[in-house]
Amino acid sequence: MKESMSRTTFITVAGLIAALYVVLTYAANMLGLASGAVQLRFSEALTILPVFTGAAVPGLFVGCMLANLLTGCAFWDIIFGSIATLLGALGTRYIGRRHPATAPLFPVAANMAIVPVVLQQVYGSTDSYFFLLFTVGLGEFISCVLFGGILYQALKRSHVFGHMAV
Repeated sequence: MKESMSRTTFITVAGLIAALYVVLTYAANMLGLASGAVQLRFSEALTILPVFTGAAVPGLFVGCMLANLLTGCAFWDIIFGSIATLLGALGTRYIGRRHPATAPLFPVAANMAIVPVVLQQVYGSTDSYFFLLFTVGLGEFISCVLFGGILYQALKRSHVFGHMAV
């Protein structure tokens, strides 16, 4: 799949994705769903976007960092939560493009590996690691696999990112 995008367009698309991530996270936060043991960030559906454009990788990373900062997360959560999103986006970009069905697995796995540790070490959660692994994983599954899958199908049909062979 060949992607030709000017530097200006790349930065603009990345910025739009970051802004959308922040807005969707903020909406989830207003409903009490953006953080804690049970998380359902609507913004995580956007983690499918690296299948369509490389601009989504920095867009998601910056968006997550800003969203975590603006919703009052602790410093280490801002850092490690954003790294989890970055790792998920990179996996989606480099492997999910060839195998789109596997694309949502990367952000789910990255968040399941990192977020429970952050909840325990940064926020002092007394819930077991495996409980947090399950609850974070369930929220990520709903956001990335279900909502992200719907977004993937809609974008694939609409050709918003051009005629891409995915």
